[in-house]
Amino acid sequence: MAADKEELTRFGVSFPVPLIEQFDQYIVEQGYTNRSEAIRDLVRRTLLEPSRLQSEQSVAGTIVMVYDHHISELPLYLMELQHNFHHDIISTMHVHLNHDQCLEIIVVRGKLNRLRKLHQQIQVQKGVLYADLSVTFLEEQTGEHGNEHGLGHKHGHEHEHL
Repeated sequence: MAADKEELTRFGVSFPVPLIEQFDQYIVEQGYTNRSEAIRDLVRRTLLEPSRLQSEQSVAGTIVMVYDHHISELPLYLMELQHNFHHDIISTMHVHLNHDQCLEIIVVRGKLNRLRKLHQQIQVQKGVLYADLSVTFLEEQTGEHGNEHGLGHKHGHEHEHL
């Protein structure tokens, strides 16, 4: 047995027949080889829901939004909002879905409470059709540059992080 292998605990779970049939179909569709793998992934996903994490927890993730860019001042407001949270935003991708709608993916890293605030300020805007915050745990590290976000890395050239 490998040293890095986690100890497993067995337990029984009872399902109504229609629910287990749906779950087994889900397992096939997702490509799992057994129920245990699927249940472990579902539990991990549930434990990473932003509502389950502590507000001061360091996290990384995305804010995905769809909005109508014809709504007066909305694109400018969203850009200004992102500038206000520039320390928490790593990158953005903007896609034109059709004549009216834009999809934007914002890659974020920081304290969950700040990212929740950013997400909340986006989702309540008139013209924002969808906004979702998805995060995962982030272990705080001090990188070679000594910054608080653990941005220490080597690219083969010297630079400073702002």
